[in-house]
Amino acid sequence: MIPFTSLYWVLYWQLRSILKWALRQTTRLCELQRICYGKPSGAPRSAAVEYSLQHSKSALVQNALKELDAAAASRTIFGRNQKCLLEKSVRTVLKVKRINPTNHVAFIRNFSRCVEHIWGYKQLYHIVEELRLTQFDSSCENHERKLTRLWNGLCPDVPLEGRITKQWQDIGFQGDDPKTDFRGMGLLGLDNLVFFVEEYPAAARHVWSHSLHPQHGYAFAIVGINLTSLAYHLLEDGTAKTHIYNACKSLPTLRSFHQLYCYLYYEFDRFWIEAKPEDVMQFTFIKDKFEKNIRDMLADPNTVFKINFAVKTV
Repeated sequence: MIPFTSLYWVLYWQLRSILKWALRQTTRLCELQRICYGKPSGAPRSAAVEYSLQHSKSALVQNALKELDAAAASRTIFGRNQKCLLEKSVRTVLKVKRINPTNHVAFIRNFSRCVEHIWGYKQLYHIVEELRLTQFDSSCENHERKLTRLWNGLCPDVPLEGRITKQWQDIGFQGDDPKTDFRGMGLLGLDNLVFFVEEYPAAARHVWSHSLHPQHGYAFAIVGINLTSLAYHLLEDGTAKTHIYNACKSLPTLRSFHQLYCYLYYEFDRFWIEAKPEDVMQFTFIKDKFEKNIRDMLADPNTVFKINFAVKTV
């Protein structure tokens, strides 16, 4: 006897094939055309195109997807290579689906944007993963310079007494040497913090001031690294696609990830202050509740997180 779930999927794929054939006959449009013409731009359209391509039975289409996957993994989707890959994938789909490019210029434009979203996201994941796996190295001048930039971004008028000093605890590190706190998220955690304090200095200092609250305060840097972990896992499991696809007009970049992080940190700070925790021991509970809220928001295909930091004196 075929298990119920197996029977369900057998029927699903049979009905899906029949429905696709029927719609093709009546509309004279393939599934990808119907998506690109009928779905709103951003996550609704790009997610539907991604699903359709993943389940294509065409060997030519699947080979094209493998080539795009390889380019994303090697982080080579940019410049001239990006243009060549995009044009090749479009030509493949036009050929397989027998689409006249002269009559469907809008399809080519919309489909190309979806391809940029889908494989730009995959490439972004590989870029982020490489940073996460890169451990902070005290002997690397570039790593040390980033650490100094973090300090100067938050405390421009206070000189560091030394490389290893208790001053680091003033901005939320656990000990005298910050490098030990980056083990979990690697260089990614530092890069996120540096981006926040340099791109949105007023907002970052506003959040940092909250972290110094005598009753409701928290460790700014440590919480920041925890939020790097949240942003990373949203990217890894695909939940962040909703925001990324809606926010990016073309190829998602590392800046897109940094901006998502900044949004998460600013909103978490607000969430934390409104929760009025008795002490930092409530961090895990509040962070988990915050993550659930974010994931619930991203379940809506129209969600896009807009950075509009309204800094007030609190």
